[in-house]
Amino acid sequence: MPEALQLAALAAEVRISAGKLIRRLREQAQPGDFSSSQKSVLLRLDRDGPATVSALARAESVRPQSMRVTVAALQTMGAVNGTPDPHDGRQTLVALTPTFRQKLYASRAVKEDWLTRAMLAQLSASEQQQLADAVKLLQRLAEF
Repeated sequence: MPEALQLAALAAEVRISAGKLIRRLREQAQPGDFSSSQKSVLLRLDRDGPATVSALARAESVRPQSMRVTVAALQTMGAVNGTPDPHDGRQTLVALTPTFRQKLYASRAVKEDWLTRAMLAQLSASEQQQLADAVKLLQRLAEF
């Protein structure tokens, strides 16, 4: 039982620390950033490429109607555009616009620069290696 209690305490610490780190990274965001659902769609499109609204809805576990609202807002902001699906002309593929892709990469660079500077200032070389090892474990947990 003590091992289970220690693991539960570790789980709480990981959750709290990850939350604090996410908040610090959000502080680096530009004004007028996107909602969490919009960010999730944008990151999925960046990672996986163009997709239909239906495919995005399935991937994000939301109703197609909700995804249409999210995609419409992103289109209004100029972040995504739609083109006919070359395999099924009845469908539209949603993709990031080239201009937005540049903004996305610039925003990531700002956050990663802050995090790099924080790691250099706060962590020894040994601790940096420990963090690299821990990231592999966090990735495994995130994919569970």
